[in-house]
Amino acid sequence: MEPHDVLREDETMATLLDEFGRVEVEPVEKGEEFRRLVVSLTNQALSTESARAVRGRLFETLDEVTPRAVLQTPPEELAGTGLGETKTEYLRESARAFRDNDYSRDAFAGASNDEVRDTLTGIRGVGEWTANMYLIFVLGREDVLPLGDLAVRRGIESLYGVETRDEMCRVAEAWRPYRSYGTRYVWNWYEA
Repeated sequence: MEPHDVLREDETMATLLDEFGRVEVEPVEKGEEFRRLVVSLTNQALSTESARAVRGRLFETLDEVTPRAVLQTPPEELAGTGLGETKTEYLRESARAFRDNDYSRDAFAGASNDEVRDTLTGIRGVGEWTANMYLIFVLGREDVLPLGDLAVRRGIESLYGVETRDEMCRVAEAWRPYRSYGTRYVWNWYEA
């Protein structure tokens, strides 16, 4: 069965599909992996609007979003974009890791989601939330449920009338093996 057919079996999801149309979960283009990680690092603990502003200034400062550009830019210049000192350290740690290792779709092709999470969270500053965003938005993994994301939790709470993570996991069982798609619909609904 196709992802959207599976989701339609959940009455709430069927309503969201009708409201938002088809969403896709696809990997980024080769060479865009680091840029997408930077987006996730920037988004950590910020509102969507604040993250967008910081990211805009950061990308303008870097000119090109590559590990090399990050490492060649003075840390105080990176921090001055609104990242702050801590996130600047995390960004530089990630740049070093990406410079020295292969975190591409090809490199992770045979790895489970848990193995990818374990590898990525080995980078200082990359937590489970960021690793889950990488799984969905970089690798295009179709069955990720990022309950560390506040919008996902609040969306599921509101849409399904559940409160605990266990209840949320039970709700999302109906979306398997396409929980990333279900997550995208919850985000769309929550942000609308």
